[in-house]
Amino acid sequence: MPILATFFQDLNIPKWVIQVVIVLLISGVLNLISSKIFNRLGKSVRATRNPWDDAVIRSLRKPVTLLIWIVGACWSVDVIAKVTESALFDGLSHFRDVIIITLVAWSIIRFIRQLERNFLNPALTDNKPNDPTTVVAIGRLIRIVVIIACVLVALQSLGYSLSGLLAFGGVGGLAVGYAAKDMLANFFGGLMIYLDKPFGVGDWIRSPDKNIEGTVEYIGWRQTRIKTFEKRPLYVPNATFSSISVENPSRMENRRIKTTVGLRYQDGSKVEVIVGEIRQYLEDNNEIAKDKIILVSFNAFGPSSLDIMIYCFTCTTDWAEWLRIQQDVFIKVMNIIHSHDADIAFPTQTLDLPEEWLSKIEQKPTSMV
Repeated sequence: MPILATFFQDLNIPKWVIQVVIVLLISGVLNLISSKIFNRLGKSVRATRNPWDDAVIRSLRKPVTLLIWIVGACWSVDVIAKVTESALFDGLSHFRDVIIITLVAWSIIRFIRQLERNFLNPALTDNKPNDPTTVVAIGRLIRIVVIIACVLVALQSLGYSLSGLLAFGGVGGLAVGYAAKDMLANFFGGLMIYLDKPFGVGDWIRSPDKNIEGTVEYIGWRQTRIKTFEKRPLYVPNATFSSISVENPSRMENRRIKTTVGLRYQDGSKVEVIVGEIRQYLEDNNEIAKDKIILVSFNAFGPSSLDIMIYCFTCTTDWAEWLRIQQDVFIKVMNIIHSHDADIAFPTQTLDLPEEWLSKIEQKPTSMV
């Protein structure tokens, strides 16, 4: 450094310029050192399955780089301010404090975002995926708290009184709350979704009260985005969910098979045997849930059939798989009925005429055309 200072003095360069150049050189060296350190640490944490250390390294790399150059720039400006004694640099200290506070908040927010991604990555959570709705909700809540705290601390560093700001917020909050009551209703509606968890991202939901049905894609603070089965996005304000019933079929444990099969009245003597054989088939079927109720019963005299009710649950909740199992059950039921020389009834009517009418019909000559 003395050699460098002597070199600049021989060139008749002002001393403050020399100091600024030295500060910038120091900043550049520190930036290079920090880059090497982060590169080495990044290689180390990538070899681990810990989501925390990876989030720390990724979140601090850019803020630390900016912090080094900002501190160097502020140091250089301090040198220039002492030489020029200009009033332009009077508020530099406050400006520097605000920048450092902002960098700290930015680092924390980057850390939270990276932590969200890591906790939603099965490779970093031992293949135990976390609930994305809970992870995103906690991340958003922490980010909001960090931003509010950063703003308050920055205002305090600029000389504003926090007690006055809080008092103003208490009075102005009434007017703002009344003007933004719908927005607040949606906000608290979203908060209730996060706390009560009636559904999450990826769930299939529907409402019997509203024309709402589809897969949840995103849960925000103001609205929830649902992709309908027609592949159309549906945006529902969160306040709506506090006043309607919501059904979540994604959380069902089984799918139900419920149908009624009608036998012909002439097959009445075979009903008991057919019912028993169908029931035995369902009890022996490994794709039918044994821990759920299985009902096969002759339960009604229909207008043109003897009705047998079939009621059971499948082990799967997948719709395509359920359709296949239901098809297999229906085909097997038909085969059982046909194996007993019986048949499935279809709507028919029998006309019962008095015998004298029949005799008159038989005696009436056929008209010739």
